[in-house]
Amino acid sequence: MTRYVVGKVTDLASGQRRIVSIEGRSIGIFNVDGRFFALRNRCPHKGGALCEGPLCGTALPVDGFTYLYGREGRILRCAWHGWEFDIETGQALVDPHVRVQTYPVTVEGDELVIIVYRDC
Repeated sequence: MTRYVVGKVTDLASGQRRIVSIEGRSIGIFNVDGRFFALRNRCPHKGGALCEGPLCGTALPVDGFTYLYGREGRILRCAWHGWEFDIETGQALVDPHVRVQTYPVTVEGDELVIIVYRDC
């Protein structure tokens, strides 16, 4: 496990993202309502720059024929083909067996730190 300081907490306001390179990997860091998430910037579908896509919400499961939109700002949509991923878990919404790599983000003092495990 290796820790990488990627900036100050104040450098990434709520709703913003930053893309960094760590060990040759492009990784997107997101501030969602004061919580920080990091994902590999590569869509498992066709290799698109996933972290450049919009943060949005999605249709929620309901009974009957009602349409309910939710999870605003917690779904990352690939700009290439529209595949959607849970920003917290990296899981694709369309197929629970497809995931994008996520990385733990910690706040240490005023710094944002990403943890990279060697086998990731």
